[in-house]
Amino acid sequence: MAVVCGWFGGCGRHETPVEAGTRTQVLHRGVGEDLKDLDPHLATSAAAYQVLSALFEGLVAEDPVDLHPVPGVAAGWDVTDGGLTYTFRLRPEARWSNGDPVTSQDFLNSIRRVLTPALAAPNATTLYVLRGAEDYHQGRERDFAKVGVAAPDARTLRLTLTHPVASFLAQLNQMVWLPVHLASLEKNGSITDRANAWARPGRLVGNGPFRLEAWLNGQEIVVAKSATYWDAAAVRLNGIHFHTIEGPEVEERAYRAGQLHLTDALPPGKIGTYQQEMPGQLRIDPLLNTYFYRLNTAKPALRDVRVRQALSLGLDRTAIVDRILRGGQLPARAFTPPGTAGYTFPATATNHAGEVAAARKLLAEAGYPEGKGLPPVELLYNTSESHKLIAEAIQEMWRRDLGVEVRLANQEFSSTLEARRTGAYEILRSSWSADYADPASFLDIFRSDSGNNFTGWSNPAYDTALTAASRAATAAERNALFRQAESLLLDAAPIIPIYHYTHVFVIRPEVKGWFPTLLDHHPYKAVWLEGK
Repeated sequence: MAVVCGWFGGCGRHETPVEAGTRTQVLHRGVGEDLKDLDPHLATSAAAYQVLSALFEGLVAEDPVDLHPVPGVAAGWDVTDGGLTYTFRLRPEARWSNGDPVTSQDFLNSIRRVLTPALAAPNATTLYVLRGAEDYHQGRERDFAKVGVAAPDARTLRLTLTHPVASFLAQLNQMVWLPVHLASLEKNGSITDRANAWARPGRLVGNGPFRLEAWLNGQEIVVAKSATYWDAAAVRLNGIHFHTIEGPEVEERAYRAGQLHLTDALPPGKIGTYQQEMPGQLRIDPLLNTYFYRLNTAKPALRDVRVRQALSLGLDRTAIVDRILRGGQLPARAFTPPGTAGYTFPATATNHAGEVAAARKLLAEAGYPEGKGLPPVELLYNTSESHKLIAEAIQEMWRRDLGVEVRLANQEFSSTLEARRTGAYEILRSSWSADYADPASFLDIFRSDSGNNFTGWSNPAYDTALTAASRAATAAERNALFRQAESLLLDAAPIIPIYHYTHVFVIRPEVKGWFPTLLDHHPYKAVWLEGK
């Protein structure tokens, strides 16, 4: 990130990046941690979505106010066969950033790439909703023609599902469904090579409202308005700088220095300051996101379910929310945020003293009375002052109330991702943001075959309940199956839910079209800057 004199004083007044950006319609926003990849079929983080949604567009897009599905590359669609067949009519004017037409074959080829086992796409199971997709991905079927995707002509794409899915159109906005330009990938290597460096400036060919211009690792990703985008006339921003800043504390300082139009987050300690001094710039928006700890069930200290349950019971979630965060977050008694598409896990009223007593009893039954004999456990979190404060509070709770020794370790975000992937952790700070507003977007990540599980835990009954929920005829039946699955997850305790987020951030009044949405998605072609 460029440094301006305002950070240190002692030199003349210069136009800040925010002032210049407002004048030229260039948005400067924080996205938190640095990104590992801009391949939409491999990316999994919320930060990656914020960038990729500028560079790519799927069959459908999202309304900027409430995110309901609207036409994207597909100008329209028909749903037939009792909700099993979706036929999309692609726009003839849709173009890739190199000028090539976007065709139905591009979508078919992209789906085939995701389902090719050699790619090991982490969200490939999302596509199992397509007829035959699971068999192809698992190698039981080698003929891709048996998968429920067809391109009868260049402007028609037909998707056939295994069963009706009410939220299917909304699901198509997940990164794993985005099309890629396979010819560009092939110029840089195999399309299933995860190390293929096609998604870099000068190489990446996208079909979204913006094109990739620069990527300074650890600093920023720069995109510029695409002249080939089918709806370029509606795009008011000329560019976006996505600043990757490690930690909300540094990000907030950049905001005050005129480096950012809006932040990704705000340190809890700054909430009161903005409430008093700049209330018009503080936003606390609803958000479908859960902050939790993953427990590696393969590690000796955490193999016993009673130990994992004790650690979960030994947390005072209300104290964390009220004393540390102070941003309207909710203590998490379940993984799925309450009220997600009409579903709430029926958590019972609790008494923390009673929970601590139950936790001590569980540890004693596991052979660790008052924590004696239990090896120290390591809690790994990515660098952030708020993560540190939460980890230190939990470390003290477990020491004081359970006699459990916890060693804290922090690493840069990319390193914690690698530890998660390889299982080189015991307890890991994590969060999960919904890809679409549905309980399945949360609970599916702990299926046995999920590429986002990372805990070593699996349960066939859990998988069966979720599969049945996806085929349920009524909302009541579906929610009952979700409750059954979530109960199995919470009883096994491979995770410890801590709190449900709100999105606490600051945004300048110059930014227009930035509506509060449950998924923190903001279609950029509806965003613009307006000077004072």
